[in-house]
Amino acid sequence: MTTAPERTADLYPTRGRTEVATPRQDSVVWSPPGTPGPFGPGELAAFERDGFAAVDGLLSAEEVLTYRAELDRLIADPAVRGDERSIVEPASGEIRSVFEVHRLSEVFAGLVRDPRVVGRARQILGSDVYVHQSRINVKPGFGASGFYWHSDFETWHAEDGLPRMRTVSVSIALTDNLDTNGGLMIMPGSHLTFLGCAGATPKDNYKRSLQMQEAGTPSDEALTGFADRHGIRLFTGRAGSATWFDCNCMHGSGDNITPYPRSNVFIVFNSVENAAVEPFAAPVRRPEFIGARDFTPVR
Repeated sequence: MTTAPERTADLYPTRGRTEVATPRQDSVVWSPPGTPGPFGPGELAAFERDGFAAVDGLLSAEEVLTYRAELDRLIADPAVRGDERSIVEPASGEIRSVFEVHRLSEVFAGLVRDPRVVGRARQILGSDVYVHQSRINVKPGFGASGFYWHSDFETWHAEDGLPRMRTVSVSIALTDNLDTNGGLMIMPGSHLTFLGCAGATPKDNYKRSLQMQEAGTPSDEALTGFADRHGIRLFTGRAGSATWFDCNCMHGSGDNITPYPRSNVFIVFNSVENAAVEPFAAPVRRPEFIGARDFTPVR
């Protein structure tokens, strides 16, 4: 376990009286040009421009079956359901997410260490990386709720104390992502502007925000402006496909009212050179299963 350093200068103000748009102060791709890795030069250039990169067939069909079976095992385990790391749907009481799955499951720990996964994180962030957050998201059919528009970095900066935009996420599909079952939507290029949201952070905000986010959400006017400038991209793909996206992308997903589930494993890698400090706009840190304080590099 590593102790977090003291808070640094705040380059990205948020949770004040008004919304504030701040141009990005950090690189998007941190590795020098020509750095070898799983991504090709064209893919990295597109990631820098758009803030995301889709990888078809990251996992084989056999691997997908392995990870889906492990997801099913976890959500059916009464001990997991009773753990604070499990978040349930407010209406149905069904499990929505299980956090820190790389610690709960050696199967998912192996996925975190997979060179196809951690290698891409190192290539984008230009350093060793650690897991800031991991979770499985379960979006069963017939009514699973979505995730409203937000920038992950806004929350991770305000409530977890990540100082810089040197963090990348990967969403790996364990079921088919259709254009109808609540897929991931991103505004391409939105990662180049930080939108600081209005309103103070309530104490223990995470207990509400993991079911339905309110603090740290942009206004309708700001979202309309972002959408008009950047457009919206909906990601579809077979199970085993993956979407890598920058921490500051404006993204969200809709409800799933189809019969077809949408489940994925979500891993957040942060640079070891960007370790969390004290929160920039929250009274207390979130729990470690949501925002890690162990900065040990993935090996």
